[in-house]
Amino acid sequence: MAKGYKDLLAEADAVVRSVEIADVAGYGPDDAVTLVDIRDVRELERDGTIAGAMHAPRGMLEFWIDPESPYHKPAFAADHTFVFFCASGWRSLLAAKVAQEMGLKAASMRGGFSAWKGAGQPVATREHRPPKA
Repeated sequence: MAKGYKDLLAEADAVVRSVEIADVAGYGPDDAVTLVDIRDVRELERDGTIAGAMHAPRGMLEFWIDPESPYHKPAFAADHTFVFFCASGWRSLLAAKVAQEMGLKAASMRGGFSAWKGAGQPVATREHRPPKA
């Protein structure tokens, strides 16, 4: 029988470390942690993001992580823990599992950006950027 999303989430939850909002809010510049917002750019423009977070659209993640890819982003070569977040924590849990499988130290922010905002944490705005012609 094929796996459903609940099966995939349960598998990821069994192997990926999830961090709480308070932990993420307490990270400082010396912690060797990179926050990675994997939401669609329209979500960032509409809802904001966490200041200093790197944006890596979920659809490009594997290509940006792999140093052999023509789309590789050097930020993913840093010796950091990458804490992924999305709106509610589901996409980021799956993304963190893939990142872990690709050799990164990865975690997922429990509850996602919705929980971040709900906890009263600061939200950075992101301007709308028109598509390139």
